[in-house]
Amino acid sequence: MRILGLTGGMGMGKSTVATMLRRAGLPVFDADAVVHSLQAPGGAALPPIARLVPKAVTERGLDRAALRQAVLDHPALLKKLEAIMHPLVRRARARFLRHYRQTGAACVVLDIPLLFETRADRLCDRVVVVSAPAWVQRRRVALRRNMPHTQARKLIACQMPDVRRRQKADAVIRTGLSMKETERQVRRFIGSLRA
Repeated sequence: MRILGLTGGMGMGKSTVATMLRRAGLPVFDADAVVHSLQAPGGAALPPIARLVPKAVTERGLDRAALRQAVLDHPALLKKLEAIMHPLVRRARARFLRHYRQTGAACVVLDIPLLFETRADRLCDRVVVVSAPAWVQRRRVALRRNMPHTQARKLIACQMPDVRRRQKADAVIRTGLSMKETERQVRRFIGSLRA
């Protein structure tokens, strides 16, 4: 079974590309969705997050805005949060891979924002990075999270720089032009996998 890694910074269009790959018939492990389920009410990550940042956890679950602000105010918190989340996400990823190996899938996709940072790229036969111009990324993050561009810039700065991701990639899919162009690049990439 071939394992394709898919990654990119926030606001780059990675989820859109993952959806296109899923529509093409490739099973996709969505690390973000796993994180959201772990942080939902009753999720396994909530108790340790509550001990670390008490104001970020309420009876309704995780207050993402409060957690995001805590990380912006105290960047060292990010490593502690990752130490909570990464082992839980790794377990879910291992279950996903085991399932698709047993079903005889030819190729699967690991959609992981922190693919390089968590060294999950070592599991992958090929890695695709989704990239967009910096101004497009800032605009998308600000709009999606309903925040000023200055705060979006700070949030983006907490991640691996896009240029480093692209240097580590086997292929780059560039978004920010048009949906049609992104689809064309994805089709061409899928064709290269099947060749």
